[in-house]
Amino acid sequence: MKKNILNKFIALLLVSGLFASCTTQKEALDISTKEQEVFNSKAEEKVEIKNEETEYEIIIIEPGFYTWLQSIARPEGYYSQHFLENRNNLMVINWNQRVLQPQRFNPNLYELQIDYNPGIDYGYEVNYKLYNYFIYFQRKYNQRLGPFIPRI
Repeated sequence: MKKNILNKFIALLLVSGLFASCTTQKEALDISTKEQEVFNSKAEEKVEIKNEETEYEIIIIEPGFYTWLQSIARPEGYYSQHFLENRNNLMVINWNQRVLQPQRFNPNLYELQIDYNPGIDYGYEVNYKLYNYFIYFQRKYNQRLGPFIPRI
């Protein structure tokens, strides 16, 4: 009898823990004044993301991104290529799903799909710039492209 009650208590505890872990947790992003100024900037300077060997190219014309990349983002070499590839793969999947659901997600934010194959080595620079664009995008437009809070 005691064992049965203990088993039910443990099962209840596990189920309630599962429900608690599934709830959405919103954490406000800590956006500095300098970063907000960059977000509000109208200066457009394109950022090219390309790798000659894989013939991969993205051109980002997003006001403020070039300045943000040069002044606020972590410097090249801060993250490993493996880290960047894993995060980019996850965020590309979420991005592409949102592109395919314009009735649910703002089609002005999610316009085009990104062709990113995790089996291809795009090199460090491509992964670095793509990752930082995702961080910039999430912070500027208050979006979440994965389970991680977009921190700098």
